[in-house]
Amino acid sequence: QVQVVESGGGLVQPGGSLRLSCAASGNIFAVADMGWYRQAPGKQRDLVASITRDGITELSDSAKGRFTISRDNAKNTVYLQMNGLKPEDTSVYYCKVRATYVGNFRWNEYWGQGTQVAVSS
Repeated sequence: QVQVVESGGGLVQPGGSLRLSCAASGNIFAVADMGWYRQAPGKQRDLVASITRDGITELSDSAKGRFTISRDNAKNTVYLQMNGLKPEDTSVYYCKVRATYVGNFRWNEYWGQGTQVAVSS
């Protein structure tokens, strides 16, 4: 099937930067949209940024001007560059990948386990 693994989270001071990575692996046939979501304790999971295979991006209002999403199709990897981090960006960040795998050519969505981002002085 498809496995999704995030990395790059951590503790950073306000105004700092982090780069998250998310790699999809397994018996992948094709990967379509890839995206980053975040969920703070007691809150719903919200979209931060997404990117199509052709590179068309969508950013949440809170991410515009500070975050950049990009992907490497050859590596089935998506990145989230986060600059100007604020305490309110503190959340668990999840990666979602829409993909098919050999043997099951239906499109499904796969989630990673999440990576913690904490912004604090």
